[in-house]
Amino acid sequence: MKNLILTTVLSFVGLSAFAQDVAINEVESVATEIALTQDFQEIDVADLPAAVITAVKKDYPTATINKAYKNESNQFKLELSLKDGASGTVYADADGNWIEL
Repeated sequence: MKNLILTTVLSFVGLSAFAQDVAINEVESVATEIALTQDFQEIDVADLPAAVITAVKKDYPTATINKAYKNESNQFKLELSLKDGASGTVYADADGNWIEL
């Protein structure tokens, strides 16, 4: 009987510890996501550097730039849509080089 009670208690403790780890990781992930989006300020597409526009035309010839954002590091976040209906977000530096954030 003692073994049954001990096993039950240990099971609950183990599950509780696992649930806390998952919750902490989810909070950290959301905080990172929020930090990335807060760093960028929306700008007019017309204010993008020529190198960035050239890079989009070269690598995504059917793309339309829907929205553009800029951060303090002079990096750009671009929301693109393609003629086939696909859409996505890409990041570039001021020289038109693609970057991963």
